Amino acid sequence: MFLENTVNQKEQFGWIEVICGSMFSGKTEELIRRLKRAKFARQKVEIFKPAVDVRYDEEMVVSHDSNEIRSTPVPAAANIPILADGCDVVGIDEAQFFDDEIVRVCNDLANKGIRVIVAGLDMDFKGNPFGPMPYLMATAEYVTKVHAVCTKTGNLAQYSYRKATSDDLVLLGEVDEYEPLSRAAYYKSMLRDKVRLMKVNEAEEIDSKEKKSDA
Repeated sequence: MFLENTVNQKEQFGWIEVICGSMFSGKTEELIRRLKRAKFARQKVEIFKPAVDVRYDEEMVVSHDSNEIRSTPVPAAANIPILADGCDVVGIDEAQFFDDEIVRVCNDLANKGIRVIVAGLDMDFKGNPFGPMPYLMATAEYVTKVHAVCTKTGNLAQYSYRKATSDDLVLLGEVDEYEPLSRAAYYKSMLRDKVRLMKVNEAEEIDSKEKKSDA
């Protein structure tokens, strides 16, 4: 990208870059690309991810197309600063899973002269801003929004539609649980889910009433 060299070489502050988008949009791929470029330039790089993310590997940050880079899993954002001491570049994957402390941590690192590259989902499966991501995007110098391709329409996709029935906010998964959808396809799918749920609830209510009448 264009961020390896700053205009003012005497500037002592770093900056924050945010890479955001839906599932399958290439966020982690772009994060790995930038970090590998920094390593090639002989910069000291550390990569972190939430300990909860063990989909592909417990330690490696792995993209959907199997590109990978070694990372340090941490249980909370507060663990990052001491582990990032002396770094030139810090990468953070799946930032949406961290607590709100991640915002302060990223800003503190940038204020110490570190280039901070953060990747994460900007919206959850309900289409709402995900965790600390809105605050990271607001405080970042650079925000890159990447898109997947909608599996229904072939248009750009910015929504992560959950095919699984779980209503938990955090549900690690892949193509069996999620698919990227455009705005139109996403809202049509959400509407169908609401209608289906209404029918199920009505059927359960009727069944319950029939059982009571038979008693």
